[in-house]
Amino acid sequence: MMTVKEVSKLTGVSIRTLHYYDEIGLLPPSKITDSGYRLYNDVALEQLQQILLFRQLEFPLKDIKKIITDKDFDKNKALSQQIELLALRKEHLEKLIAFARRLQLTGGNHMDFSVFDTSKMDNYAKKAKEQWGKTDAYKEFEKKEKKRNQEEKNTILSAFMDIFVEFGTMQNENADSEIVQLQVKKLQDYITEHFYHCTNKILAGLGKMYAAGGEFTKNIDKVAGEGCAEFVGEAIEIYIRK
Repeated sequence: MMTVKEVSKLTGVSIRTLHYYDEIGLLPPSKITDSGYRLYNDVALEQLQQILLFRQLEFPLKDIKKIITDKDFDKNKALSQQIELLALRKEHLEKLIAFARRLQLTGGNHMDFSVFDTSKMDNYAKKAKEQWGKTDAYKEFEKKEKKRNQEEKNTILSAFMDIFVEFGTMQNENADSEIVQLQVKKLQDYITEHFYHCTNKILAGLGKMYAAGGEFTKNIDKVAGEGCAEFVGEAIEIYIRK
């Protein structure tokens, strides 16, 4: 076990930063003594290494926390992707150094803006973040989708949209009426059965998305009638409050 002071000296991370990592739940100490001293074991130090690698790659702390606290977090896979990102950064820096040297030799008369292009590195980082940041719900959805052929996917999606068509026939009802609220329950149960476990929190987010005016709104209104998406959003909001 190492004290917070010893960890700070070993890693170069300030004591204040280590305290902050503890406060936000990113790196809690392995043990706190009766006197209130924070102690860190080898597991905690390994986690700190991961945190520092992600910080070098300019990941925000909130993203790092989400990644390393995920129960499906694969340290070896993460290291492979981190190595790839660092290699891309190294390649980018080497190009910049070579470009700067050419400028030095030519007196600044060499034109080449391609060396400032970071799209390759940015795209890889984006894909890695998307993979690391997948929610449990999305992972569950992916798992179920892999087992289905295209015909099954089409059938499930068609039945899903039929639920909104049924909502469309209820727009003359109040959103808080029993029949509409039962339809919300039907929607939630269908999502849980065929896509992912639809908690009330997830359902609330879906309701807002349906009524937000984007593609979801357009698609729902197209099959179920003008204003249906907003009606469903209102009904979900009432359902969640009950």
